[in-house]
Amino acid sequence: MILQRLLWVLPVAFGVVTITFFAARVLGGDPTELYAPPEATDELRAQIRAQLGLADPLWKQYLAYLAALARFDFGTSFTTGESVGADLSARLPATLELGLVGLVIGILAGIPLGVLAAVNRERWPDFLVRGVTLSGMALPQFWIGLVLISIFFVQLRLLPGPVGRLPIGVAPPPPVTGFLLLDAAFAGDWVLWRMAAMQLVLPGVTLGLTTLATVARVTRAAMVEALQSDYIRTAIAMGHGRGMVWFRYGLRNALLPVVTLLGGVAGHIFGGAVLLESIFGWPGLGQYALQAIDHSDFAALQGFVLYASLLYVLAFLLVDILYLLIDPRMRA
Repeated sequence: MILQRLLWVLPVAFGVVTITFFAARVLGGDPTELYAPPEATDELRAQIRAQLGLADPLWKQYLAYLAALARFDFGTSFTTGESVGADLSARLPATLELGLVGLVIGILAGIPLGVLAAVNRERWPDFLVRGVTLSGMALPQFWIGLVLISIFFVQLRLLPGPVGRLPIGVAPPPPVTGFLLLDAAFAGDWVLWRMAAMQLVLPGVTLGLTTLATVARVTRAAMVEALQSDYIRTAIAMGHGRGMVWFRYGLRNALLPVVTLLGGVAGHIFGGAVLLESIFGWPGLGQYALQAIDHSDFAALQGFVLYASLLYVLAFLLVDILYLLIDPRMRA
């Protein structure tokens, strides 16, 4: 089963590359406008297009791009002048670090809240959790981030502002993993570690709040269904305690839809939360993608979309593997 899922990576990648390539060039702007002065002649514009590799017909550009991908060459960014692969690698740790914090907050808070709402169905804890989840799903993520910035940075001055992974003027630790918390710990610089952790609080909580809303809602629905099952009634009749009934029997059988949801959530988070990273000045893949769109940077945009699509494929491959561990029927 795992091998079959892995084999699907190739057609998915091919489809994503093809659609993104032609959509970016047909629907996107002309990047030569960014480099040519307003008084530029047609000859100068043609020269710029040739330097950017846009002078050939689309089918030739497409074949050349496929040939470069076969060599794991994602092209050169028009904006940064660097290899797209190098740009993605440099920004990936920032997105992963923020994504892990948001995902952990969402899971550790969302699943218990969903269980709490299910076991107190139609009582005040259920209504409270449902209100929180509906608010988290209805309110835009960027709006939640702006509100948190206004409260905790502008008014209360408890947390640092949206200036990236470290305060302005603070040098990062020697790079080892790219994760600032780990690199600062490896360097033994706990003052720098605290600065990096404080910078993570607001964007991490924003991402965690929007994540826990969907996790708690799906957990509640799955738990309500599980608690009405015959095996739960049998467990209660046999005298098992509420904790064992809820978590050992109920929650384990309710985890399948939650795990499915987490596959999509993880793909979205680690793919880069575009608006969230822009609001907090976070130098991750989301901000990189937004800059690529603004500047009609075809190579950078294609590299990001290819990365994000493969990430979704791998996330759902992990979901399938977790299914094997959670549900014994999948191993039969």
